[in-house]
Amino acid sequence: MAATPTVVLLPVWGAGHLMPMLEAGKRLLLASSGGAGGSPALSVTVLVMRPPTEQLATEVEAHVCRAQEDAAAAGLDVRFHRLPAVELPADSEGPVEFCSRAVQLHAPHIRAAVAALASPVAALVLDLFCTPLIDVAREAAVPAYVYFTSNAAALSFFLRLPALCEEVDGEFEDMEGGAADIPGLPPVPPLALPTPVMAKTKPECAWYAYHGRRFADADGVVVNTAAELERGVLAAIAGGRATRGRPAPALYPVGPVICFPEPAAGPPHGCVRWLRDQPPASVVFLCFGSGGYFKAAQAREVARGLERSGHRFLWVLRGAPAAGARSPSDADLAELLPEGFVERTRGRGLVWPTTAPQKEILAEAAVGGFVTHCGWNSILESLWFGVPMAPWPLYAEQHLNAFALVAGMGVAVAMEVDRRRGNFVEAAELERAVRVLMGGGEEGRKAREKAAEMQAACRKAVAGDGSSTAALKRLSNDIIMRMTADELARR
Repeated sequence: MAATPTVVLLPVWGAGHLMPMLEAGKRLLLASSGGAGGSPALSVTVLVMRPPTEQLATEVEAHVCRAQEDAAAAGLDVRFHRLPAVELPADSEGPVEFCSRAVQLHAPHIRAAVAALASPVAALVLDLFCTPLIDVAREAAVPAYVYFTSNAAALSFFLRLPALCEEVDGEFEDMEGGAADIPGLPPVPPLALPTPVMAKTKPECAWYAYHGRRFADADGVVVNTAAELERGVLAAIAGGRATRGRPAPALYPVGPVICFPEPAAGPPHGCVRWLRDQPPASVVFLCFGSGGYFKAAQAREVARGLERSGHRFLWVLRGAPAAGARSPSDADLAELLPEGFVERTRGRGLVWPTTAPQKEILAEAAVGGFVTHCGWNSILESLWFGVPMAPWPLYAEQHLNAFALVAGMGVAVAMEVDRRRGNFVEAAELERAVRVLMGGGEEGRKAREKAAEMQAACRKAVAGDGSSTAALKRLSNDIIMRMTADELARR
């Protein structure tokens, strides 16, 4: 019996990139089955690059092992191939440059792994920072797709950036007219542009532009969004407004791709237990992703703002990474918070000093608002549960995400974040934003209504007859038809 054709996935090591791509791969297999009970026409092979630190390597290995178990339990043909380690660059100026150069160094191993697979390769699906490997796909005569882990707004920016770099003299912050033209969005203020492009002469900006240019070389871009969430932006990209003179890549909006692990055995998490004692929609939740942390000056401003707001809160607070580490440490509350804050807010507030199960928390009825760093996975989780947001972006493309949430989607209330002071937020501004988000005013009411609409849209999109399910089937059919056509041409 002939081996089932395989789609090769190449994620990077960050959990926010790795896990959504693995989940999308499983959904692609189900889409290729042609219906309930059918056997998938494709398999998936995941090439795993070794992360740059032992801590990350341990985390990635745990994610991979869990994904293997989940795929086996679901009867899906998902295989993992760990690539040899490479000597990683030691002189990179930022994470985008480091990751992009690391991918280039892996190219010979990836080329060898693809050539050695027993199953015929149907396509390569590459993380957004893996676009140099489009050339590997071309050498192997297979189609290459980019899996874009963020939203269509960020994709529009990536595609537009190469031309934008040529059009704007000097830094974007000083651009004439005071706004950037990102197709599908209202005029974007310069300080809402992604962090890596704010210094145009640095390699980070050059790599962003490189990837944006290569997206147009791919056979398609698989986007973790739903057509209903960003219809205007997707239409602008498809119409060629972002690529300007080059054909736009085919778009496959397949989201929201969210991983929901099986509930853990035993009693609920401490945060969840506390929430279940609070009234419905009464708690504002503050959480800033796997890389977000506060120093004492900022943590004290947050504490003062929350205390003065009068609202119930659940605040996941992390401290700065320990020496030599990359991830935040558990918070020392005595060091970070004003004296007496925990006692004064006891009963209506909970400060959690270590990691917390964000999806479980957002699912609780007591949560009425979310102060978020605006990572796209966190945004999708908030929309899935219909929770309106107050954006507090920190790095990467999060400032653009924050702008899109407020000015594009309308699911968030604006909060003034001083980017020139390291994304600092004053206590009075946080207090105002929380009051608006959780209160009975018009702005908060509109954000809550829009979040409820987006919740319904998200769930409808991934249903059996939804737009994202249809996009996955279209992607599966395009891959299979392309492979069939190539096979016939070789005969």
